[in-house]
Parts: sequence; structure tokens; C-alpha cells
Amino acid sequence: MLIALLVESVTAFIPSSQVAFLPTFYLKESMEMLAKDPNSELFSTDMEPLRIDVIGSLITAAPIDVLVNVILVWAKQHKSKMVCIANTHMLVDAHQKPSFGEVLNDSDIVTPNAMPLVWLLKRMGVKTQEIVTSLNLMQCLCQKASQQKVSIFFLGSQCLILQKMRHRLAQDFPELLIAGMEPLPIRPLTLDQRQKLIQRIKHSGAGLVMIAYSSPKQEYWMAEHKNQIEAVMIGVGGAFPAYAGLNSSVPTWMKEIGFEWIYRFFQEPTKFWKKHVKTTSIFIHLALNQIWNRYFELR
Repeated sequence: MLIALLVESVTAFIPSSQVAFLPTFYLKESMEMLAKDPNSELFSTDMEPLRIDVIGSLITAAPIDVLVNVILVWAKQHKSKMVCIANTHMLVDAHQKPSFGEVLNDSDIVTPNAMPLVWLLKRMGVKTQEIVTSLNLMQCLCQKASQQKVSIFFLGSQCLILQKMRHRLAQDFPELLIAGMEPLPIRPLTLDQRQKLIQRIKHSGAGLVMIAYSSPKQEYWMAEHKNQIEAVMIGVGGAFPAYAGLNSSVPTWMKEIGFEWIYRFFQEPTKFWKKHVKTTSIFIHLALNQIWNRYFELR
């Protein structure tokens, strides 16, 4: 909420046409087409979804149903693609670490997994933008994949969590094709182990690979295996234990009104103060600086 108030206060007197600072490949007609028809052919061909610069990282501007359709088209074609689900902390990390910034910008989709990102995208002209969380995206993909017979490989987390996930998936999506489920060790895999894992995923026929690793490990892992794994890789972070019912997830209504920080604070007050407060202050500074700089460029 604080970020929204600051952004609104700074940009309230600036015309929307000047607030929007989309990259040169942004097309107004594309957004109009999207508003009229979320399943537009614009997003069902080889064209990539629209990307918008937010403090140096290119965020994908599209509703979740469009993203699901795009991802499933890629999955059916067994394209090696990479999907990241980004919050403000990840973007600040990408801004401060160029190597990680390259990983994000080389991804095929980067969804806004935080209301501050959604608020900024809306101020930039994407009025229909919504939050896209890892758990929500995973569940939507499981539903659509079960209908379209696209198999999914679940990679990461622990055996107990994967077992509980398998049980719940069987209840929620009985037609879902599970290509495989494997935990990932904390230590890096050896070259031989990595090659064998790639072959197991390939032979499983999976079109989607859900990867549950901590950030930025999972993003680096996907980048390292892009063009080796012939499937769409999606870094879902803590979605596995949340779906398995072992970790509580932030209620959707709290995310949608920007009160996720309250939930996080009461869960882990020390970690929240050290990590999120510092990160949020940096993000606010970078976001407002970007808006002001672009405004004066357009004057």
C-alpha cells in the first residue's frame, strides 16, 4: 500500500500518456487486442508476450489466462522455455547483481508476483494487469494441462512434500498426466547426475517442468538448463509445500490489496525486518526514480 500511495502521489498530476514508459517494441494496438480478446492470436503464435521495463527487469504484461495459453502452446511443441515469477525482492536483486539481471531478462516470461509491480504496471498503461503468483499459476496450469493432455514433471522440494502433492493432485486434477516427481538436493548435481536427470525428463515426455527451489537458485538452474531440457521450465519456489498443505500461503485477498507484508511480518518478524523492509525501500526509490526520469524525458 505504501508503494501505491507514493506512486500515485508522484504521478497524480502527470497525464497517463506521459506516465507510461513502455519499451519501443510495445504496441498500443496489441493491448487493445488483448483487452477485447484475452485469447487473441497475438499470444498464440510464436510472438512473445509483451514485456515492460520495471527498474531494469522486463516484466510480462498479460493476464494469467493468456500466460497459461502461451505456456501450453510452447509445452505442446516441447520448446525449451523459462518462466520466472518475480516479486520486488527479486527485481532489486536483479538490479544490484547484473548476472542475475541477465538471467531474468533472458527468461521468456517474468510474471508480477507482488502488488507493487501490478500497481506500477497499471500506472504504465496496463490497466487490466493482475497479480500472478506461483501457486496460482501452478494450479491453473495443472487444470488446463489435464484437459489438454500435457504432462508435467515436478522437480525439487522433498520426498514427503512430493508424496502429499501427488495425493492432492490426484484429487484436484484426476486426469492430470504426471510425467515424474523428483526432489533436488541442496548441493549442486555432478555432471553425470545432471545429464541423467535431463535424460529422465526427456524420456518422460513432459511438456512442463515445475521447479521448486529457492530464489535465485531456481532461476540460475533454469538458465543453465535452457536448450537442454525440451520443455517449459517454471520456477515456482515455495508453491510445492504450500500446495501440499505443509506451509501456509498468503491469502489471495491479502495479496490483491497489498497487505501481504502484514502476513509475512507476523510469520517471520526478524526475517521480514532484515530482508523485506530494506528491499522495499530500495524498490520504492528505484521505481519513483524511473517514473520521474521518464517523465522529464517526455516533456
